[in-house]
Amino acid sequence: MGVRFLLDGALVDLGDVDPTATLLDHLRYTMRRTGTKEGCAEGDCGACTVLVGSLEGEDVAWRAVNSCIQFLPMVDGKALMTVESLKTADGALCPLQQTMAANGSSQCGFCTPGFVMSLHGRTIGARGCELPVADVIAGNLCRCTGYGPILEAGGKADAHPCADAALVEGLKALAGSARGEWHGRRWFAPRSGDELTALLAEHPAARLVAGATDVGLWVTKGLRDLDTVIFLADVADLAAIDETDEALTLGAAVRYADAHAAMARLHPDLGELVRRIGGLQVRNAGTVGGNIANGSPIGDGPPALIALGAELTLRSAEGRRTMPLENYFLAYGKQDRRPGEFVESVRIPRPGPDTVIHIAKLSRRFDSDISAVCGAFALTVRDGIITSARVAFGGMAATPKRARACEAALVGQPFAQATLAVAGGALKSDFDPLTDVRGSSAYRVEIAANLLHRLWLREQGTAISVLEVEA
Repeated sequence: MGVRFLLDGALVDLGDVDPTATLLDHLRYTMRRTGTKEGCAEGDCGACTVLVGSLEGEDVAWRAVNSCIQFLPMVDGKALMTVESLKTADGALCPLQQTMAANGSSQCGFCTPGFVMSLHGRTIGARGCELPVADVIAGNLCRCTGYGPILEAGGKADAHPCADAALVEGLKALAGSARGEWHGRRWFAPRSGDELTALLAEHPAARLVAGATDVGLWVTKGLRDLDTVIFLADVADLAAIDETDEALTLGAAVRYADAHAAMARLHPDLGELVRRIGGLQVRNAGTVGGNIANGSPIGDGPPALIALGAELTLRSAEGRRTMPLENYFLAYGKQDRRPGEFVESVRIPRPGPDTVIHIAKLSRRFDSDISAVCGAFALTVRDGIITSARVAFGGMAATPKRARACEAALVGQPFAQATLAVAGGALKSDFDPLTDVRGSSAYRVEIAANLLHRLWLREQGTAISVLEVEA
């Protein structure tokens, strides 16, 4: 069947393609749409930003994504806009571009197209773009000018929701599962959990790819070839969000941008953590399940979910099994996922009224950066006594991990500054972190303990500035 998508409403039928050829390379070198730039080839700078539209009911949901780490099969059945798509019928600049030009919001043409595409997404009501302008462009880097004029132009741009009945009909015509083969390398894009289960039973060693925010770098930086790939982003079962009074359940393919509001309702700290996972382009592609399944010791999501008592459900042709999330991580690069099995969902219990929660990400750069340490605390306090404690960290060990000695030092003790200080000292028994470019081992242990002090200060109503926290 191959790859088919709509570019500016017109059908592009590529037939069979290399399953790990990037959308960016195809746009630049085959279609000669050179307004889309390659800056970092890892989804960090935003110069490659394009808008991808998916059919949702009778509407097209647009998302800004990094084309440098989007594989071509990932746009099958989608609509696509590049910066060249924005010109008016007479070839002039679109209103947003005119505003940026008049406002002195750019000095060169390298990063500007990426900014334009992110801001254009905001003007047409793309997913995730209800955030402030500064958050929308946090995944775009400017190498020439200050952000002030860009922020001003983004604030001045008028909203004009994009409704296109013809585009909806065109996408309906492209609906359905897809697959292809390229020189013996196969790819599949199932649309249901049952179809995915059957495919994995047939190809248990296939590489599962949701948003490619991790696997994309294996190709662009590691130059790896992937033999059989199954793309998960369009598996409808895995995109479900279920909120009840008891818990929030997220399908594994729920994008972080789509999960943000529900996770913020679970607890504001969780929402703030999600807001700082990469830039918007990364959150528009990266998924909750992918962040878990890859087993990264510095993934932002797992420590928070572990502290909140999340349970993971995995599925295969043999059935389903559910486990506490912390049990999924066995060792560095090793997870409890059997051949033919995939992460189906994660269930996060809703915190009770007696639970004190604090979740914090510490990084060298506030936005769009990898954690040096990510800490999460969920303490149940009744009558001034800590009756239970769940403490988890990322960036402190080979896997996201609970701090058992710290928890033991908390349970049964008064909820007091002295108790938290003792528990902070116990972290030295829990962790012996590595030293790397993001921080030394001693630094990590110290700031992990400081997060307990920060929890205490916040519960006392003491204000803490961002600079004090992130320094």
